Amino acid sequence: MADETDAAPPQPPLAVASAAPPEAAVSEEVLTVVDVPPPVTEKEVSVPQPPPPREEVVAVVESEKKVPQNLVSFKEESNRLVDLSESERKALEELKQSVEEALRNGVFNSQPQPPPPPPQSAEKPPEKIEEAPEKTEPNPVAESEISTQEETAKDENGKPTPNPTIESILKHESPAKEEVSIWGVPLLKDERSDVILLKFLRAREFKVKEAFAMLKNTIFWRKEFCIDALVDADLGEHLEKVVFMHGFDREGHPVCYNVYGEFQNKELYQKTFSDEEKRMKFLRWRIQFLERSIRKLDFTPGGVNTIVQVNDLKNSPGPGKWELRQATKQAVQILQDNYPEFVAKQVFINVPWWYLAFYMVINPFLTQRTKSKFVFASPAKSPGTLFKYISPEQVPIQYGGLSVDYCDCNPDFSISDPVTEIPVKPATKQTVEILVLEQCIIVWEVRVVGWEVSYGAEFIPDAKDEYTVIIQKATKMAPTDDPVVSNSFKIKDLGKIVIAIDNPTSKKKKLLYRFKVKPYSN
Repeated sequence: MADETDAAPPQPPLAVASAAPPEAAVSEEVLTVVDVPPPVTEKEVSVPQPPPPREEVVAVVESEKKVPQNLVSFKEESNRLVDLSESERKALEELKQSVEEALRNGVFNSQPQPPPPPPQSAEKPPEKIEEAPEKTEPNPVAESEISTQEETAKDENGKPTPNPTIESILKHESPAKEEVSIWGVPLLKDERSDVILLKFLRAREFKVKEAFAMLKNTIFWRKEFCIDALVDADLGEHLEKVVFMHGFDREGHPVCYNVYGEFQNKELYQKTFSDEEKRMKFLRWRIQFLERSIRKLDFTPGGVNTIVQVNDLKNSPGPGKWELRQATKQAVQILQDNYPEFVAKQVFINVPWWYLAFYMVINPFLTQRTKSKFVFASPAKSPGTLFKYISPEQVPIQYGGLSVDYCDCNPDFSISDPVTEIPVKPATKQTVEILVLEQCIIVWEVRVVGWEVSYGAEFIPDAKDEYTVIIQKATKMAPTDDPVVSNSFKIKDLGKIVIAIDNPTSKKKKLLYRFKVKPYSN
């Protein structure tokens, strides 16, 4: 279900940075954060125990919205004319001239000639020997007669008419210039057309003739497949859990999730792939989904006009599923031929061993450009890999993030509320202190991917004669527990909320949290 010319299995696993060595002395780190009223203090408190000793690190952090960073290995080329090289601008102008001529001559309205039928037998029919026609000398008398007839041609009223010129013939016989749109963008009407044409040029390494041929074939295919009608067709919603759009990556690309494991459902599998008619319906649905997604992109120069694909291979049907292989092969071929340069990154998560073996076989045949767009992650590394490219608040809960479906399931937080990420080292207790400077209601969410830690929360008032309030008693959280814990506390007196995460394991964990301040109300 990949959506681009570079559709292929992913690269080997990404390297994960190793944890820093233990520090012998207490260190302090300060980060500046804006748009969040109460400051936050984070501490790592050491707990004496037998070797290996637990580390003690204190950090003071003020919460802020992090600036998105470019972490992708593949860097997208600019679509602005000023950023193109001289050879690229020349190729774009040549392609525009070819498209202009094709529109003027109605090339895109004509249908391609069908391929010739295969020969009936292997034997070649005998060749006919044709005699060369005899050369005849021009007859000046006949030519003069034709010329005289042309000169004496008369109109309906009997008046002589002038000889037709080439310009008049073209004016009356040439078809009117046609208008052709692709992905909602009319060709050669505005600057968006240049972005479309650059996709075809890059897909063919800026070879103008090959790019034009690809564009022409794509336009013919879109007419044959009735794409414009397909976009508005009602094909049902039974596959909405297989492919869906959710959130954006750190660079603003919309993210599409492909969940292959859904086809473990035998009823869904049979309903989708059991015969050729059902496979064709699935193909039409997948193309419709892609077309609708593409039409929401920004094709202005400098706009976001590519998609990040996340492919979840957990419980994916193996290579033995012939029907799925056939449907995928057919879909990939269509997407390669007709949807160039629409994927910014392909992230494969929860990848099984057999997929790795398959990748190692075909890896030598992939171009560097293709391989640079792919990222591979084993099940244990999948959440961390996603967080490199997508902020946790944008990642769905089932993949390690804090984003839920757009509904009333989480009225306190949305996909626009930023999440703070804190590494929790092995055998370390991590605390987060939210300083309260006014009467208010504090609401927060906490998650440690995979848990295997203890979580607790308390309120410590500033007044010495007040007691500490236990909000959440320290509780061991198992991998099977709810992935996200939410709490709230009404604060009358100034003080601080202390969230504590105790990691007794030998594995490095990642704490995700966010909080919101609401007005105090009786």
